Parts: sequence; C-alpha cells; structure tokens
Amino acid sequence: MGTRLFVAGLPYEVKDDQLQDYFAKVGQVTSAKVITDRYTGRSKGFGFVEMSTPEEAQKAIDELNGTTFISRQIIVKEAYPMKDRGDNAGGGAGSDTGDNNG
Repeated sequence: MGTRLFVAGLPYEVKDDQLQDYFAKVGQVTSAKVITDRYTGRSKGFGFVEMSTPEEAQKAIDELNGTTFISRQIIVKEAYPMKDRGDNAGGGAGSDTGDNNG
C-alpha cells in the first residue's frame, strides 16, 4: 500500500487545511488537497491526502472511512495513479502533428 489516499464525499465548503487537520488525528499528514473546478474555483467534493507512512495511510482508511466529516459521510481509500487517457483525452482538438491535410 502506498501513502496517498483518495477522499470522496467531502463537503463543498472544506478547505485544504481542514482536510489536513481531520486526517492528522490518525497520523502525520504530508499533504492534503481538495480538488477544485479550474473555472469556478468550487470544490468538486473530493481530494487527496498523503500520509507519511503506508501504515498511517492504512490506519486512516480503517478509522476515517465512513465517518461524518462536517456534514457528509466520506469515503477513504487508497489512491491509484491516473491511467493513461490515450491520445484523445479531454475531448479537445487533439495533438498538433503539423499534418493539416484535412
């Protein structure tokens, strides 16, 4: 098990420091980040917490998963690396290969 955790079900008003403080009850937190919408700045209701050891990460899962944080029940589980989304990720215009023969 790694040390990075995925936290879902966060109340939308939660800030990074509140998330860090909540997880600090079970171990040393090296980082805590609430994910926000890049355009509105509003929380997306999930985030990531990194604990200092795999044992502390497991303890956080065991003790905090399913608990009520402020006003919502949260889900805490191990975070996995992002999967490669391939060449057409994001639905944008695609890559610029210089071949515009169209």
